[in-house]
Amino acid sequence: MITTVTLNASIDKAYFMDEAIENGTVMRVARCINTAGGKGLNVARVAHLCGSDVIATGLVGGFNGSYLEAMLKDDGIRSDFYHVKGETRSCINILDPKYGSTEYLEPGCEVEPEETAEFLDKVFPKVIAGSDVVTISGSVPKGMDKHIYENLVARIKAAGKTAVLDTSGELLKNGLAAKPDMVKPNRDELEALFGTKIGSMEDVIALGRKIYDMGIANVVISLGGDGAMLICSDGVFQGKSPKLDVVNTVGCGDSMVGAFAVGLERKMPPQEVLRYAVSVASANAMSPHTGDFEPAVQKDIYEKTAVEKIG
Repeated sequence: MITTVTLNASIDKAYFMDEAIENGTVMRVARCINTAGGKGLNVARVAHLCGSDVIATGLVGGFNGSYLEAMLKDDGIRSDFYHVKGETRSCINILDPKYGSTEYLEPGCEVEPEETAEFLDKVFPKVIAGSDVVTISGSVPKGMDKHIYENLVARIKAAGKTAVLDTSGELLKNGLAAKPDMVKPNRDELEALFGTKIGSMEDVIALGRKIYDMGIANVVISLGGDGAMLICSDGVFQGKSPKLDVVNTVGCGDSMVGAFAVGLERKMPPQEVLRYAVSVASANAMSPHTGDFEPAVQKDIYEKTAVEKIG
């Protein structure tokens, strides 16, 4: 089983526009899709679509929190959240023909120290008890310590589970100290982590190896249109799908994490799990929904996805 952790969950609203946005005017939305959001919940949906048993945990609150839990139930995903006093945030993604995707992300309500402690000590150990893999994704709400992910990873590993961490900035830097089994930075996050600029694929490999040398068994670097890179004990591999007519790139990184979690749960060989994860992430880009893909589309992309050893 896979547990996904989303501490800063949201109601995600995708606004599809028929016309280009004009600032300072009234714009009418052609179509709206509401989703139980936050990066970890995208991971949960994808892992569920891949056929794994999934339970989602984290923090929710208020009317939006109840709505989020109801949407997850409709998606067929079990959940066990800790309920905070504040209101779960909303995030808006505007998709129009001129600018593509423009996101407005609310910061989330402030969480009290007592709420964090109760989640860590009472809810979290119970939820992960039956899982093989636990994923931690995204940002944290106000009021949470920047070492929270380091704390969670340490608890996951102490319980004998596989820990997957997908975050950025100080949360990623601190989380690495607990040696998660897998991390998934992108190029921007690598640059921020090491305070440098990436000019070539060799630079990506060099920075990825620095993370691997910290004791991280699987370093996955998402490369956008160039697929993804995996640095592990078997070497350095790049997986790349064929050129696609992309519909919506939001959630592609989360889809990759979800597919990797499934691959780790099923103990796939490194090259196989990379190929599988790249095909799932690419299939997500073909869907208007976030954290979603058509199995037939994924299967076709998988057959055309190549994995090459590059180091």
